[in-house]
Amino acid sequence: MTSQTIADTQRKSYPKKKRMLYDELRELPSRYDVIAISKMSKVRATQLMTIRKKFRTTMNIKVIKNRVAQRSFEKTNNRQGLSELSKELEGQCALLFTNISPFKLNLLFDKNKVFMPAKGGDLATKDILIPAGNTGIPPGPVLSEFKEANVPTKIDQGSIWVSKDTVVVRSGSVISQKLASLMSKLNIKPVEAGISVSLAIANGLLLKENDLKINLDDYRQELALSLQQAISLATESAYPTPETIRGLILKTHQNAMSLAIQSSYVSSDTITSLLSRANNGTHVLAELVKRVGYLAS
Repeated sequence: MTSQTIADTQRKSYPKKKRMLYDELRELPSRYDVIAISKMSKVRATQLMTIRKKFRTTMNIKVIKNRVAQRSFEKTNNRQGLSELSKELEGQCALLFTNISPFKLNLLFDKNKVFMPAKGGDLATKDILIPAGNTGIPPGPVLSEFKEANVPTKIDQGSIWVSKDTVVVRSGSVISQKLASLMSKLNIKPVEAGISVSLAIANGLLLKENDLKINLDDYRQELALSLQQAISLATESAYPTPETIRGLILKTHQNAMSLAIQSSYVSSDTITSLLSRANNGTHVLAELVKRVGYLAS
């Protein structure tokens, strides 16, 4: 029995649906510019359905068994970076096939994230604060939960009030089950959930999660500063462009006016400045004469 016959026999032993997915995963990399992995921890089925619906015309999302994808990609040799991406398939993953830039993709997913109630054992991604004010909760056993969380309270108008803003969990700390229960009662949803790009390949580049994080405000400021510096350099070097021509003309005019005034060249443009300078000179001369004892008659 040849190796091809053995392979065909093994292939036929898989369910038809799995065989079809295997074949599709071999073909998809050649149809899209970008292949990305999204880790599906804390992603709810409803969120995934919403993402599928929203991007159905621009993205093909496959939630698969990692081993099926890895076997398929082993037979796909025409895509640079695919073997490295395949090695990162661990845990519950979704494969994203799209022509959208992975940077833009991450920004789009960030806008579609939601906040959920915390569960015991969740890790706080930022400091969690219980704000001061009326909780709307009547006094009772729950007071012991506030006390255990070191949240100062008072009773007013028949309900529990938090006396001051209180940070109950620091970033990177584990949220206890009791604290998660208290925050749920207060309708505090500190856990950010949604799809994000964990790793992507595009244009022959392997891009990891940290590579894809862009702060748009910082990016805008850097672009604005770069533009200002470029225009300043072009203006100083007298390089004419649509962006610098106005500044160059103004600078040339100012230099010409300065030279004409310094050389006492009389024209309709300089006469006012020359008279003002002569008047100032007269006052200075009069002050000097006065200092040496000469008085105006």
